[in-house]
Amino acid sequence: MKTARLCATVFFFLACLSLAVPLLAQTVTTFEGIDASQLARPENDIDPNGAVGTKQYLEWTNVYFQAYDKVTHAPVWPSPKVGTSPWTQNGQSMCSSIAGDGYVTFDRLALRWVIGGHNSPGINGTYYYCVAVSSTDDLAATNFKWYTYAFPLNSTLGKNSSGHTYFPDWPKIGTWTDSYYLTFDMLDVDNHYQPIGAAVCAMDRSNMLINASARTMKCLTDPDNPPTSGRYLSHSLIPADVESTTAPPAARAEFLVSIQNPPIDGVTTTSAAINLWEFSMNWANPASATLTNTTLHVPSYTPGCYNLTNVGYTWCVPEPMAGPTGGKHKIDSVGDRIMPRFAYRKFGGYESYLFSHTIRTGTNATNQQVGIRWYELRVPSGSSIPTLHQQNTIKIDTSTFRFMPSIAQDKEGNAAVGYDFSSATLHPGIRASWWNLPNSSTSTEFTLYNGAGDQGDSTIYGDYSSMTVDPVDGCTFWYVSEYFVNNQISTLNWHTRISNFKVPGCN
Repeated sequence: MKTARLCATVFFFLACLSLAVPLLAQTVTTFEGIDASQLARPENDIDPNGAVGTKQYLEWTNVYFQAYDKVTHAPVWPSPKVGTSPWTQNGQSMCSSIAGDGYVTFDRLALRWVIGGHNSPGINGTYYYCVAVSSTDDLAATNFKWYTYAFPLNSTLGKNSSGHTYFPDWPKIGTWTDSYYLTFDMLDVDNHYQPIGAAVCAMDRSNMLINASARTMKCLTDPDNPPTSGRYLSHSLIPADVESTTAPPAARAEFLVSIQNPPIDGVTTTSAAINLWEFSMNWANPASATLTNTTLHVPSYTPGCYNLTNVGYTWCVPEPMAGPTGGKHKIDSVGDRIMPRFAYRKFGGYESYLFSHTIRTGTNATNQQVGIRWYELRVPSGSSIPTLHQQNTIKIDTSTFRFMPSIAQDKEGNAAVGYDFSSATLHPGIRASWWNLPNSSTSTEFTLYNGAGDQGDSTIYGDYSSMTVDPVDGCTFWYVSEYFVNNQISTLNWHTRISNFKVPGCN
């Protein structure tokens, strides 16, 4: 049992609320987030994510959330809140069964918290996307409350040839000036949950911020009429999310990115393209909204753990634990998609967008080592469309697998990407790398936290993580991901770790 969120004592001999570790000119502060022992009904696929606000850090794991004071790291509530609580407290019964995939962001332009997740109505029920917007930036304020909304999804999702509604998977939220943008994949429940298309929706941010009735959510899909068969290779769109308190230009549309997976031909394992999507929304005339695609040509890559015979099989990351049929136990790199976030920051003379994903850095299908590919887009002078400005791959050795990244940028143009790591001899743990974007400097890697156990009862190792930047100082990076103290075999015993650090020179 834990009290006052004491740090783990198992292998670092800690008995403290948080640990500050000077390392490579950074001071890394790290403390315990939500863990399985705190939850009445913990899940295996926990999707850890969170965001930093003005006063707290808010974390989500399926299907609970908890906030922590930024200074003391003390939890705001005595125990994690059930993920459905904002809606059930407001009498919205359609959101009484959030089915995972919860997502947290902090609207830096309005200084409000935003959380969301889809419900679980069963195969023939009505899907809703449930969104809650905070009344204040302070989750501990006595007048704090959630403004809650439930948007029906079935008309956007459509149905397969058996009449079953497609499943809204992997939803993500991005903050922009005119809307909150929501993305999700459409999966065929009767065909191994294969992706058949993707949707982008604009939510009425202006009314949601004042607890007014929200206008109907405007959704567009790709393709316009999803097919009833065939795997969609451009899935899992990530919406641009404003990083700082400086707004984009008033006329700037929302952009999104997604991977372009290799064609399924039994031969091709590489791609040299990323999809850039532009969602143009006009709330005065929602019918005029458009979703258009542009191809970004990038250096060739093989998606992490790509498997020619089963392209949905993306687990190849080894752990020290022995596998059930020999060799090492493998966990999922989630290498078939871009990882959140698509982080936007406006500087005095340019606009910058960052995103990242997991790619193969090993030499062939036998050497499946994976690493982190990142990209910076900028909007050229006189243009309204971001283009590729620079990119690079983080590969530091030939044995450690780095996967499931999340990237952000501070006010000085320093980028930091957090990610998980593992190998045949290293338990899964948490690291980060940073570099200066204007100078295109070499990345510096450092450890945030070392795990001491393996995920042994599943290939699942979360689906994503979160890197965000403090909106107050513009310098401090905050990152959350999963780890294990002991091998998880028959009882769920996962932990999460929240870390923060500054890059040298950012004040």
